[in-house]
Amino acid sequence: MEGSSMVRQQMIQFLLFSSAQLGVRPIVKYTALSLYAERFYPSLNNLKSLGDEIIGEQHFTIRDFLESEVVFMQVLDFEIGVSNIAFLFLEDLLIQFRELARVGELVNFETCMNIMDLLYETEETSSLYASPCSLAASILVASYVITVPKQQWEFPLLPWVKFVTSYKEESIEKLVRTILEHVLKDHLLEKKSVLEEKV
Repeated sequence: MEGSSMVRQQMIQFLLFSSAQLGVRPIVKYTALSLYAERFYPSLNNLKSLGDEIIGEQHFTIRDFLESEVVFMQVLDFEIGVSNIAFLFLEDLLIQFRELARVGELVNFETCMNIMDLLYETEETSSLYASPCSLAASILVASYVITVPKQQWEFPLLPWVKFVTSYKEESIEKLVRTILEHVLKDHLLEKKSVLEEKV
């Protein structure tokens, strides 16, 4: 009994520390902490017992930790962590956008996925994944700018994104600018060098 109260005390300390570190609105803190408390903490014990059952003693006796890790990953079907929340938000936003406006059909889903992949290239851009909803909205806008011909930019996308996500247009614009600069940096450098050669 004493061991479980110790674990409970450590969990409460962790949750209090985490809530103090989260610089978001109280409802977001509550949601994040309840998600952790209800979903992830109980699964830690399940993962440990699953690992104890699946990973044989021989993996530890021969010090073949890599093989034991692979076995464990195979049991989990290589699905570790939580799902890619930014991807889910993006998929949902794109579906809503396509239902709302015909121009939404011109937004290329593969371009959205490529942008998401490119954002993992540097530490600065991969940190954008810390706020998945605003990132998803910004990726949608960036993909719109890249894939939809300028003559068809009829839909007020930024006000719609603001309405759907409740993020400020300015913050989405700033994030879109960061994304476009990162994604198009090679293209922009190439254009700059061509312009410098002509001058």
